[in-house]
Amino acid sequence: MTELNIYGQGLGKSLPDWQPKSAPQKVILKGKFCLLEPIDVKHSQDLFEAWHSIDDERDWTYFHIKRPQTIRQCDHYIASLSASKDPLFYAVIMATTGKAVGFVALQRIDPDNGAVEIGWINWSPLMKRTLCSTEAIYLLLDYVLGTLQYRRCAWKCDSLHEAAIKAAERLGFHYEGTLRQQQISKGHSRDTRWYSIIDSEWGVINHAMHLWLNSANFDDRGRQKQSLSAFMGLTSN
Repeated sequence: MTELNIYGQGLGKSLPDWQPKSAPQKVILKGKFCLLEPIDVKHSQDLFEAWHSIDDERDWTYFHIKRPQTIRQCDHYIASLSASKDPLFYAVIMATTGKAVGFVALQRIDPDNGAVEIGWINWSPLMKRTLCSTEAIYLLLDYVLGTLQYRRCAWKCDSLHEAAIKAAERLGFHYEGTLRQQQISKGHSRDTRWYSIIDSEWGVINHAMHLWLNSANFDDRGRQKQSLSAFMGLTSN
């Protein structure tokens, strides 16, 4: 039943014990297949090589800039990311190689309301469709919703970015709506889709990701036995 004030107006759920949360920090988040560490110019060479492991820029269509064409441009770009506090950037280091293969950020950081957004997701071709790509997002979700006890973690993407939409839905993010003509990106109109995971949903999603990332879920060739969406369905029953 909705709580009403003295004027008969509806109010959201009362949170009498709520306290502002700590802001995310430049910490190292370790997983089995990758680790996240604060981005630094030392990651520039690895990222430059990873981004140029293919000859075209298909992975940059929906990103805010074009792919750096020289190592000097890459150094300058990574240095600017390293200096930022919001967004707060992390390099994704693949455990098997020890090399940076992508980066991601926490942004719109709002400790007072316990809300944050995962954004700036930049996976190189070396990282796509690997266990590393799922675990990197899991590590961030576990950090903000688990360790820091935030109430909300958002995800947004271009409404035409099919890979990002599929990723958000696969990872358990709930579709909230589309902001029409929200942005002009590289000279083109962009509608933006918004997704979120809230604290009450994290337990189920956390458990499903644990089950999916478990080595028992993969055969000798590294192929999954059950999909993440299947585990999401099993744990929600």
